[in-house]
Amino acid sequence: MVGGTSDWNEELGCFLKPFLDRLGHKARRRMCPLYVSGLIGPGDRKSIAPMAKRLALGECDQLHHFIAAGVWDATPVETELLVQADRLVGGSDAVLVIDDTAIPKKGTYSVGVAAQYASALGKTANCQTLVSLTLARGEVPVMLALRLFLPKSWTNEWARLKRAGVPDEYRTTRTKPEIALAEIDRVIAAGVRFGCVLADAGYGLSAPFRHGLTARKLAWAVGIPRHLKVYPADVRMIWPVAKRGRPRQRHVPDILSIPAEDMLANAKWQTISWRTGTKGKLKARFAAVRVRVADGPPQRIRDKGQQHLPGDEAWLIGEHRMSGEKKYYLANLPAKTDLRTLAATIKARWICEQAHQQLKEELGLDHFEGRSWQGLHRHALMTMIAYAFLQHRRLKTARREKKNQRTAAATHLASGTSRHPRNNRSPTTAEMPALPKMDLQPAAA
Repeated sequence: MVGGTSDWNEELGCFLKPFLDRLGHKARRRMCPLYVSGLIGPGDRKSIAPMAKRLALGECDQLHHFIAAGVWDATPVETELLVQADRLVGGSDAVLVIDDTAIPKKGTYSVGVAAQYASALGKTANCQTLVSLTLARGEVPVMLALRLFLPKSWTNEWARLKRAGVPDEYRTTRTKPEIALAEIDRVIAAGVRFGCVLADAGYGLSAPFRHGLTARKLAWAVGIPRHLKVYPADVRMIWPVAKRGRPRQRHVPDILSIPAEDMLANAKWQTISWRTGTKGKLKARFAAVRVRVADGPPQRIRDKGQQHLPGDEAWLIGEHRMSGEKKYYLANLPAKTDLRTLAATIKARWICEQAHQQLKEELGLDHFEGRSWQGLHRHALMTMIAYAFLQHRRLKTARREKKNQRTAAATHLASGTSRHPRNNRSPTTAEMPALPKMDLQPAAA
């Protein structure tokens, strides 16, 4: 446990002050710290009734009203979360990871629930899917946004949307990449600093998503399926020779596009380690070549039917894992970027999976039992605030330990006892501590 109840509760109060200022009404300012502390504290269930019981609130009506029924705008609080996340881990060396996470559900009445692929279960199941944005730097993630994806089985039924309280602006059909781009715009508008956007093949497959990132002048590295078509970087646009009829009026590429896996078939592969895990160095074989993605306007090319013309130049990266699995990626990073940097960048995406797991297992993201749009998103917002607070404490602990190590090292060197200073481990290499555990049990009188 980290500190006594009064110690971390006082720190939580200080951390939550800018959020409470955005909430306005005194009843909401009182309920918010209680809800967040209930999420952080012990207990197998982090739904409203069990938390109210552990917090000794008697009835759960007040917490329920705050999350599910109260009339208040969550937008200012969401914006404050972006400000605090940027303060914690924002910077030019931070990454913004786009992903989604599934919440298994029973029944058909909870907002957005449908038969979808559930990553938590590894199969298609009845669940809700939340598009997530995670800001991370130095392997420390902070969740920025969780926005519900509505399948067509929901957007096609107006009565169902109304019953779940879905706001008018979210009732139209939107793909996950479209939701992600809208959330990225909100992140940019809040001034959050990051250097690169990362996403898996579920998003990287979407040409409008990649084009949207490029249009926003963002660096990106995304997964793609092995069959995505690409051209060599030196492809040329030529005038086709017409065997008969009128002269052709549109340029065509001088070579046809091929699948990404074929483009890397003869590439030079190199074994690269990108970080050290719990079982040693993580490594795989990588290769990269410059290509032009076949995501330009469609055009008929000879007898091949409609083909997409060459688009922007980018890196095509291949990964052969030790398990035999093969993965492929695209990145618009500069042409001079070395292979090790490309590998480290695309592998930085793993941190969002850790954040999803911690939000569910430790803070009860998937424990909400209500059915409404408003209740689900407010509960998700409170879990993200709780997670940001824990990362705040984690970073604070790491800074304190680093300072103590420097002080000890300076004292040790001043004493002259070490003749081999290179054996002294640098404090900058110390591992970050795990998320702190909190004890909500009241101290003995």
